Order: sequence, then C-alpha cells, then structure tokens
Amino acid sequence: MSQKTLAEGADVGILAEPEHPASPKRWWILAVVALAQLMVVLDATIVNIALPSAQKDLGFSDGNRQWIVTAYALAFASLLLLCGRIADLFGRKAAFLTGVVGFAAVSALGGAANGFGMLVSARALQGAFGALLAPAALSLLNTTFTDARERARAFSVYGAIAGAGGAVGLLLGGLLTDALDWRWTLYVNVVIAVVAFAGGWFLLTNHRDARNGKLDVPGTVLVAAGLFSLVYGFSNAETHDWGSALTWGFLIVGGVLLAAFAWWQTRAAHPLLPLRILLDRNRAASFVTVLISAGGMFGVFLFLTYYLQLNLGFSPTKTGVAFLPMVAALMVAAQLGTTVLLPRTGPKALVPLGFAVAAVGMAWLTGIGIGSSYLSAVLPQLIVTGFGLGLVMPASMQLATGGVTAEDAGVASATVNAMQQVGGSIGTALLNTLAASAATNYLSGRDATSKLVQAQATIESYTTAFWWSAGLFAAGAVIALLLFRRGVSQQDADAAPVIHM
Repeated sequence: MSQKTLAEGADVGILAEPEHPASPKRWWILAVVALAQLMVVLDATIVNIALPSAQKDLGFSDGNRQWIVTAYALAFASLLLLCGRIADLFGRKAAFLTGVVGFAAVSALGGAANGFGMLVSARALQGAFGALLAPAALSLLNTTFTDARERARAFSVYGAIAGAGGAVGLLLGGLLTDALDWRWTLYVNVVIAVVAFAGGWFLLTNHRDARNGKLDVPGTVLVAAGLFSLVYGFSNAETHDWGSALTWGFLIVGGVLLAAFAWWQTRAAHPLLPLRILLDRNRAASFVTVLISAGGMFGVFLFLTYYLQLNLGFSPTKTGVAFLPMVAALMVAAQLGTTVLLPRTGPKALVPLGFAVAAVGMAWLTGIGIGSSYLSAVLPQLIVTGFGLGLVMPASMQLATGGVTAEDAGVASATVNAMQQVGGSIGTALLNTLAASAATNYLSGRDATSKLVQAQATIESYTTAFWWSAGLFAAGAVIALLLFRRGVSQQDADAAPVIHM
C-alpha cells in the first residue's frame, strides 16, 4: 500500500503532526532564499560576458580562459553532496549564512584579482561556498512551506530563478561590463549578499534535523572525487578531443568512483546519500529530467550569445536584454505548471509536454542565418523554448525534493543541484565539440579565407548545437514519459517517508 504525497496528505489529513509548523515569515524567507539562489545561478554566466575584458586586463591566454568558468563548476559539483549533508547535520541557517558570507568574500577577492592565479582561485572558492549555499537554500524552501498549494507557488518562483538565472546573468554581466568594469561582475555579489545575509539572520531558524547523524567520510571522498573527475573529463573535451587520455581517462575514473560510492551507500551506517531518497520513482525521474534540461539549456544561452554578439553585432547589454522575453515566458509557465497543471495532470503529462515544447523551440531556432532578424528568427523561438523549460524545471525540482524527511532535505536538495551542474558540464562539452566539428566540416573544401564562408561556418556550428539541444529535449520527453508514474503524484512505499513538517 503506497503512502500519499505531501500534497495529497495535506488535503485528506492523514499525515503526522507538523514537526516544524509553517513559518509566518515564510514569504519573506522565500524572497531571501530566491535572492541567494539568484546569486549562485547567475554567477555561472555573469562572468562569461566579462571574460574578454578580464583577459585583456590581466593578460592570460586563450587556453587559460576556460578555467575561469571550469574552476567554479569543478568545486561546485564535487562538493555539493557533502555540503548538503553538512546543512542537515549542523543546521540550515548556519550553512546558508556561512555560504552567503563566504561567497561574498571570495567574490570580492576575485574582483580585486591582479592576475590569472588569483582570479581562478577565487572562482574555485566561489564554487565551494556556492555548494554550501545552494542545497541549504533549496532545503530551507522545502521545510518552510508545508501547505501543498503554497509550496507549489514557492517552487514556481525558485524554479523560474533556476531556469532564468543564466539569462539574468548575461544581462547583468553586460550592463556592469559596459557601464562600469568587468570586476563589478564579481563585486555585485557583495551587494546581493548583504541583503541575503541580513534577511537570513533575522528570518531563519537553525533546525538540525539530522543532529544525531554522522558524516560518511568514505562516501564523501568517493562522491567528491567521482564528480570532480566526471566534470573535469567533460571540461577537457572542450580543449582536447574525445580520444585524449585527459578526457576519457577522467570520465572512466569518475564513473568507477561513482559506482563505488553507490555500492558503499548500501553498506554505510550513516550514508551521505541515503538510497531511500532514490527509491521513489517520480523523484528519481525528476533527477534525470533536471540533468537533461540543464544540458540542453546551454544550447540556448551559450551559442545564441555568440550569434547575437558576433553575427548580429549586439552589445553585451543588448544581448542580455534579448533574453528577457525567454525569462518572462519561463516564469509564466513555471507558475502555470506548478500551481495549476501539476496538481491536476501529474508529471507524466506535464514534464514530457514541456520538453516537447522546448524541443520545438530549439528546432525552430535552427532557421537562423547570416542576415536574420532578431524579431523573426530569434524572439518567437526563445519564447517557445522558455515556456517549455518553465513547465519542466520547477515541477521537476518540486518533485525531486518533496516527500523526504527533514533530516534528508539538504542532501536531496544537493542532489538536484548536482544534477544541474553535471548536466550543464556535459551539455557544454558535447555541444561545443559538435559545433566545432560542424564548422570544420563546413570549411572543408571551401575557401576558408572568405569572410562569407567563415560567417556561414559559424552559423553551421550554431544550428548544429541547436539541433542537438532539440534532440536532447525530445529524448527528455520520451524518458520522462517512460519514467514518471501515471496520474497525480504518489509516494512509493519503500522510498523516503513523507512527513508533514
């Protein structure tokens, strides 16, 4: 006999008494958590637009440029599960505030960088503190909102920020770089952090739901090393080829370490990632859909940014503004999906529909050309893609973190963030490699010195990436259709138990 979900249980009153009653300050807490999450998410893209200016100022090579981005991703991905468990063991408020302060401090350090080494070290430390902050923020949301309808609205906001934060980062990065200096793409985090810290200090309480647990040291080492190797291997695919030992070697090592981690979790007395979290079918499916959506999104942000700036001549600020309609569509769909559609149709209908809509948008975007207009060849396609992703991401995040005990909320939230980060790394490596191959193949047998031929080669690389993103979203639709349970959400009997907090 399966247990009911939190949403269903709240309606029929069959769940246990609240462990943590609903906070009267919950909407203010949502604002603080959303602000902190925005700081973490936008930092994955805000520095990208500023990289050319930073490179010119500090004088580092093209080969070193990618490590400004990769250092953040490596630290963030490899430490997420550890930091999620730390939030469960030592308190979410403490983890949240430490993450906010640390992120602000190392952002200031990066803004004051006088060379490549200082900047890349600051970016790695940003990733580490972001890994502490992100799961604490998401688990706070999960334990603060106990009413099913309110929780749906909260997750629609959080999911919209997670999906649109990259576009906001592009806009803010462009504005700051054009108006001030590239260093302000890092200094701005200090301003955001001051507000988030003040709100967190006064609004949050420091629940330690896993206070009697212990840290799984072997599991921590295995998963941190495994995720590091996996992300590092995919990152190397961008600068080396797939046949390089630095690529496949690290990918194999990462796979073996993660397999060993999964084996160890079945035997550890205090597992870092309790396998009961993965036993619920809808929750496991949600982890997969977060991974796929994050991988495909890079086809939108990365290559469309190149196209708008290099081919259509947009400034960094104008490029950021060009993504705003996508953000608006994503936020509308997020609200519609989590509060209206998901409670009525369940994820098996909603998530595949969102993926299918996003796939149509990306396939439509392949019609761009050298002289295309933004209004006809980019804007409608962005709106369609944004709407589709808005149906997928918030619903998946809500399902992935809902229905777990309070003591597992941090690690469940960390798993969602890990799926996002690994998916983004895989998507970046795959799409970059495929795009570069498409450009090379197009130039083969043609006059490579012709500017027209070169321009068309770049268009070929972009459209190839868009086609593969569309294919990834289409595959996501099929996988979601197969994995999600039919009807409204139910809890598998052997999965992490549901509590009404």
